[in-house]
Amino acid sequence: MVSGVVTESTRTPLLSFVVPVYGVEAYLYQCLESILGGLTGDDSDAIELVAVDDASPDRCGEMLESYAAGRPNVRVVRLTRNVGLGLARNAGLEQARGRYVWFVDSDDWLPPGAVTTVLARLRRDEPDVLLLDHLRVHENGRLEVDASSHLLRGVPDPVTLDERPELLRVQHTAWNKVVRRDFLDELDLRFHPGWYEDIPFSHPLLIGAERISVLDQVCYRYRQGRLGAITSTRSGRHFDAFAQYERLFEWVDTHHPDPELRATLFTLMISHYLVVVGNDDRLHPHLRRAFFRRVAEHYRRFLPPEGYPQPDGVPGLKHRLVGRNSYLAYVALRRAHRMAGRLRGQRAAPAPAGADPAAGREVAEQSTALAGQG
Repeated sequence: MVSGVVTESTRTPLLSFVVPVYGVEAYLYQCLESILGGLTGDDSDAIELVAVDDASPDRCGEMLESYAAGRPNVRVVRLTRNVGLGLARNAGLEQARGRYVWFVDSDDWLPPGAVTTVLARLRRDEPDVLLLDHLRVHENGRLEVDASSHLLRGVPDPVTLDERPELLRVQHTAWNKVVRRDFLDELDLRFHPGWYEDIPFSHPLLIGAERISVLDQVCYRYRQGRLGAITSTRSGRHFDAFAQYERLFEWVDTHHPDPELRATLFTLMISHYLVVVGNDDRLHPHLRRAFFRRVAEHYRRFLPPEGYPQPDGVPGLKHRLVGRNSYLAYVALRRAHRMAGRLRGQRAAPAPAGADPAAGREVAEQSTALAGQG
């Protein structure tokens, strides 16, 4: 599968960047330069970049070879066939020599100063896992703070998950975590094939870590809405999430069979499924019912005997509808909730001619009736 590695080196850097590359020639240079550009000599010597050409169909392979030429801290791994994001990360990890590894997606990029800041924190804390903050960047340039970013506040020193259990609710991606390489090997963690590969990888990192360091600074820019991105692609492959959560619970049952931890993960799982099933950019309407049925199946299968902490409000109502496998009620709630959102957005504007003043009352009545079913 691996056809070759360009630019060999025998040094041991502090930090290896592993960058899987596929179909991103418009964004690739920005990503690479955001990692290596503007570094001092000491910081440059402390890192390496391992880029994995996952049989990219565009010019990415040529761009990587050109970029690596004359740069001893850039290495290129070429795969002979496309294997997907998770397995491409594994291929890069096998070639990485750093004490720490940071998985950066090639359509994203790092803000100026991020690498220097991360290196300083790794030297200071020597953590198992370093958690980073990020910003979502939309195609129109709009910046969005992640809903979980506030959980990174006020953690100046390394902690465990027992001391800060809310950290398990930080976005479960690989790219917002810098991980000690030996710790990965101790947990025997690698990425699985398929979409949503971060699920059985990221949660175990925090569960198993004895030293979690938290960097309350934006060190990553997460591109939104790119054509071809998983989160912007309607596909049946979103059903891969079910197998990934099954792997996660199998790992937890084997390594950390704690009822409270399992209940927290159950809440996160159902909430994540509801994000997917309600997103028009991910699921075609004709797949929504089947996906919902699978969510209900996992609800019954993994429901903790002692119960679990349900969200408040509409999210909690959706959880209850999943528990009852009430797809039609879920559809009605989803429709009513969206209609209410549109009406709220129209309040600042004059009502269009012929608008039905009873529409708002109908939405409220639907929501109230559904809430009564909970």
